[in-house]
Amino acid sequence: MRLQTFKLIFSVSAALALAACGGEEAEPAYEADATDESGGELIVTDPEETGVAVDLPETPMTPVPPEATQPPTETVPPAEAE
Repeated sequence: MRLQTFKLIFSVSAALALAACGGEEAEPAYEADATDESGGELIVTDPEETGVAVDLPETPMTPVPPEATQPPTETVPPAEAE
């Protein structure tokens, strides 16, 4: 009798635990307003989502002097073989 009572209580508690976890909402499905003719899968995002914040570095940019971009005008003779 005790074993049957234990099985009954265990079954009821397991059923209640599963019922409590079953209330999850499904993710919304978005559809693209386009036709993919390549046969792949289109990735659609929520248009009202704000995105991810990105911190960009604040490095000052300096221009390269024009003389540094010119090729050297002097030619160096090749090293002589001994």
